[in-house]
Amino acid sequence: QVQLVESGGGLVQAGGSLRLSCAASGRTFSRSGMGWFRQAPGKEREFVAAISWPGYSTTYADFVKGRFTISRDNAKNTVYLQMNSLKPEDTALYYCAATLKAIAIVVNEYHYWGQGTQVTVSS
Repeated sequence: QVQLVESGGGLVQAGGSLRLSCAASGRTFSRSGMGWFRQAPGKEREFVAAISWPGYSTTYADFVKGRFTISRDNAKNTVYLQMNSLKPEDTALYYCAATLKAIAIVVNEYHYWGQGTQVTVSS
């Protein structure tokens, strides 16, 4: 079992930055691939970024490449999403998730989910 708690969301102007954190507890954080997803009102949940255990591999959705960076601190059981050059279309509820796979980009390949943290980008 893995429990996930996101933090760091908020309101920011376009062009600004935020860093999301996801604190994990539970034995299986070690060996879990981790991912960030987002869901805007009326839209499906979509993949944002993922990182493998222990962090050698990362992958990103095309729409965040060059702007967002995923990382993990395994000593702190925490995953981060650094978001730069934010755009109004990045506004969404951002979710942290854990997978028993090495790395994954599909929603149904993730086994554990946090409650989400809201990111709102004003124009």
